[in-house]
Amino acid sequence: MNKIDFGTTGIKISPIIFGGNVFGWTLNEKESFKILDQITEMGINCIDTADVYSRWAPGNEGGESESIIGEWMKQRNNRDKFIICTKTGMDVGQGNVDISAKHIFNSVEKSLQRLKTDYLDLYYAHKDDEKTEPEETLEAFQKLIKDGKVRHIGASNFSAERLEASLNISIKEGLPKYEIFQPEYNLLERKSFEGNIESVCKEHKLGVASYFSLASGMLTGKYKNEEDLEKSSRTTQVKKYWNENTKKILETVKHISKNHNTSQAVISLAWIMQRPNITAPIVSATKDKHLKAFEEAISINLSKEEMDILNNISA
Repeated sequence: MNKIDFGTTGIKISPIIFGGNVFGWTLNEKESFKILDQITEMGINCIDTADVYSRWAPGNEGGESESIIGEWMKQRNNRDKFIICTKTGMDVGQGNVDISAKHIFNSVEKSLQRLKTDYLDLYYAHKDDEKTEPEETLEAFQKLIKDGKVRHIGASNFSAERLEASLNISIKEGLPKYEIFQPEYNLLERKSFEGNIESVCKEHKLGVASYFSLASGMLTGKYKNEEDLEKSSRTTQVKKYWNENTKKILETVKHISKNHNTSQAVISLAWIMQRPNITAPIVSATKDKHLKAFEEAISINLSKEEMDILNNISA
């Protein structure tokens, strides 16, 4: 299992990374503070957010999640106890995906201001724009690291070819290296990571933090039919997973969860955590029962037979 070394922070990354996409969207500030207090008590010390969260919600402009996290850390005076990961590159008003030096320099200052901190533990290129040369992006990150504004860098939503090209350029030119990759990965969506991307991550010893770890809630078992999908605040996301094979996977997860007297979410997360080359899953929560699932997933151990069953049905 590849682990990113956060030795410069003096703290180890928790087995689960909390996804901050819910802040300022499905959770208001007061509700967000409550969840953040609860994950602190649980020992979850890594929070993942982005400058684009949650621009998609009516009335939002982007940056809402960062602002809530920043205000919470200020009020709790606990910045040094957390690994804060944020991202740049998605459309936050510029009209396109952009990881040029100009955009990165502009974005980082806004993120630092919203998060009320003078450094980021991990700064991701959120998506590859494919028109910016890797050298330009990496040189921009190099300056931010030199200036003490960023400690580690990561990449998300890159093709295997572009990711490998960036990693090779880092070696050749002596530029900072992406240390962690963030792919969509769960029991219902494996192909976007497994294969070439996974091989690149393994070869270059990158950590891997999976997003949509519960397939936007599909793997919790909350969606039983098409009517349930239409009622969801994530209708577009969950619909893409809905097919006959999904139903078979959900039934299998349900069966295994009953054997362990636990929830389907717990089994789905435990599967990811026991997969090779995965550092930690990113998971969001809006309710106490979701947090309980996190705790159970960390402690549960699926047997080889159960892992084989899940691997085969979701292959």
